[in-house]
Amino acid sequence: MSFFAVLFALLAEQLKPLSTLNPIHQGLTGWVRWVGRNFDAGADVHARVVWAVTVAAPAVLVGLLYMLLNRYSTVLALVWDVSVLYLTLGFRQFSHNFTAIRDALEQGREDRAREQLAHWQHLDASDLPRTEVLRHVLEYSLLAAHRHVFGVFFWFVALSAMGLGPAGAVLYRMAEFGSRYWSYKSQVTGAATHDRLMNLSLKLFTWLDHVPSRMTAFGFAVVGNFEDAVDAWRRHAVLWVRPNEGTILSAASGALGVRLGGQAAPSADGRDVSRTLSQGDGSDVIDAEGSTTGAPPEMAHLRSVVGLIWRSVVLWMLLLALLSLANLIG
Repeated sequence: MSFFAVLFALLAEQLKPLSTLNPIHQGLTGWVRWVGRNFDAGADVHARVVWAVTVAAPAVLVGLLYMLLNRYSTVLALVWDVSVLYLTLGFRQFSHNFTAIRDALEQGREDRAREQLAHWQHLDASDLPRTEVLRHVLEYSLLAAHRHVFGVFFWFVALSAMGLGPAGAVLYRMAEFGSRYWSYKSQVTGAATHDRLMNLSLKLFTWLDHVPSRMTAFGFAVVGNFEDAVDAWRRHAVLWVRPNEGTILSAASGALGVRLGGQAAPSADGRDVSRTLSQGDGSDVIDAEGSTTGAPPEMAHLRSVVGLIWRSVVLWMLLLALLSLANLIG
């Protein structure tokens, strides 16, 4: 049933994508803000309580509802699966930003492209040259595809196999949103944030994303240039501060033959929020000189990355279909 749930959710999301100002996103933001305001008193234990209430509690509730529905009707359980996946999984939750920037660049409106990039990622892109705009768009699009599609896909399938339905999809998306929300609140808005809560949310999301990020990287290698992807993964993943991001982007760099990595653009208020390069002292870092090998980013790479992502989706859907078929036969 997992295969059909994912298939129906992806089709529904393509036909009727959620708007950027949908009430679900607004309610989610309000929920995270309310929990932080009412459960965080500054102590270490409060950081764990806030994370549990914000992230784990919705996932548990979704899993329990699935188990209840599945006890009475498989059809209702499937509808619940598709409904939750529709809200958590999909390309169209970020692709409008990618499309707007690509269209602006194709029309030669580089200033407009920089404005769209700045709006999307809350950074200062005013001084970025065209090649750097393209690089940032490629990197952010690859990471967004992972977090909105492949990461959700992995945890949905993993917990669905345990009889918990879409609980894994909610767990992953809430963990990702929470880590992003508290980091953004602290680093960009300048609002007071419990440091332990921010660090805990980043640590737990990094743990949850460890296996999915490597599955995504492996998928990129299979549907792209396998040898170059694996070599880039092995040599250049250490360039990124966050290992999971480094795994995905280095593999994608080799799969596409494009140069990625470098200094991140500053935040909109001028603060340094670089998340790209680490200060490792290994020989691979020295050889890379701050970026992976490959051709400088060009417009053609924007089309290539779309193809890479879609081929990866087809790959994992085929594997899921085979697993579902084997389960039925067995």
